[in-house]
Amino acid sequence: MRTRSPQPAAVAIALVGLIAFLVGAPVVATTAGAPASIESKATALFKAGDYPEVIALYRSLPPDATPPKELLRLALQSYVRLGRTDEALSIYSKLIQPGQSHDAALLRPLALGMITSHVRDRNEHVRIAAYSALAELGLQETAAILEDGLLDSSVVVRARAAEAIGKAGLGVTSGALRRALRDAMPTVRIAAMTALGDATATDVRQRLIDVARTEDGPESIFASAALVKLGHSEQLAEIISAATLPDAESRMAALGVLGRLKRPASLAVLAQAVYDPDPSVRAFAAGALGEFGSPDGAPPLTHAIGDESAMIRAVAAASLGRLGIKDTRPLLLALTRDPDAHVRANAAEGLLRLGDASAIALAAELARHPDPSIRGAAAQALSASPDEQALTLLQSLLSDQQPLPRLSAAKALRKSNDRAIPILVQGLRDTDEAVRIAAANSLLQQLAKRPASKRRR
Repeated sequence: MRTRSPQPAAVAIALVGLIAFLVGAPVVATTAGAPASIESKATALFKAGDYPEVIALYRSLPPDATPPKELLRLALQSYVRLGRTDEALSIYSKLIQPGQSHDAALLRPLALGMITSHVRDRNEHVRIAAYSALAELGLQETAAILEDGLLDSSVVVRARAAEAIGKAGLGVTSGALRRALRDAMPTVRIAAMTALGDATATDVRQRLIDVARTEDGPESIFASAALVKLGHSEQLAEIISAATLPDAESRMAALGVLGRLKRPASLAVLAQAVYDPDPSVRAFAAGALGEFGSPDGAPPLTHAIGDESAMIRAVAAASLGRLGIKDTRPLLLALTRDPDAHVRANAAEGLLRLGDASAIALAAELARHPDPSIRGAAAQALSASPDEQALTLLQSLLSDQQPLPRLSAAKALRKSNDRAIPILVQGLRDTDEAVRIAAANSLLQQLAKRPASKRRR
């Protein structure tokens, strides 16, 4: 009996499969013998986790070719997965032309990748910037990176990683965070205790009790604060007592803790501390009163804005604004004429927090100050205003010649509205790594604020 000869299509498929096997190329299924489209090849490679091959496929296109949008999206995501966010950003600019709506589904992983790609940077300040951003974001999806940060050689990075684990809601189960309680450095141990206290991790209660009883200084104070969060209200008296200890470091730690705990019994201690002989302690007291947020903090802050130290006047001005008491407006207006530019900047911030848009003019003046630290303070002040003019000024500061004002502007833009998103996308291209990280952080926070319907665009 005569056998039927193979059909040409079948022979072609067999030859393609054989050649692919011999050269080690990935085989992509086709239908009816027709060659697969470049998008389907890229999709199959991406699903298989072969991100370098997706990129190779994208780069194999002729320079004058117009890549399909789906290929561009897959190439962008592949670059992000490989930590090559600069190339990913370049592709994003091809996908989204000026004036078009931004694609949150692509921007979010791109911005997060901009941060996580720097967690092992050789420069400590860049790693600190990355983990500081992660600590503010508190994303559970970064759990492995955060626990890896607890092994970093930098004390500050380890402390930021501990803080981030707590912010991400991972403190209840994180074994690495519990091991950080025995870190060689007090700063890291304090960050771990704070995070575990916020998580109400009752399994570390005895460890906290031991630290509160046996250690001296700030570590004992923060252990007591964590115990207060676990229901040991009697420890509050220990913290209040520490606010009058002879060493200034302990007093500052106690005041900072009391401001965050916001227990009514401690307000009188904070109010009295604005009279402390140490200027740094008085500044801590003024800051803690703003964080406490009680209207009863206005009288001691009114005293603090007359302090001989410009640093204390500046902190007190910002704290007065945080209280939101309209009657304090004349006090803040007087500070806009202070001889110290930092005080004037904080007075502008305080007024903007009270809804006084006239302070934008002062912030605009300070944004042109020759000192970059003053321009940075102006950016911080502008973060308190939703006004369109404030957004324009922040956009200008994001193009400043010095990195400090750009960094402050990138941070300030997270508090603006979603009209800041295109500006922050430009910030991802900054020449300074810390500025790019700050822009990515602000961008993620802006995207998180968008309604679900807009996030899918």
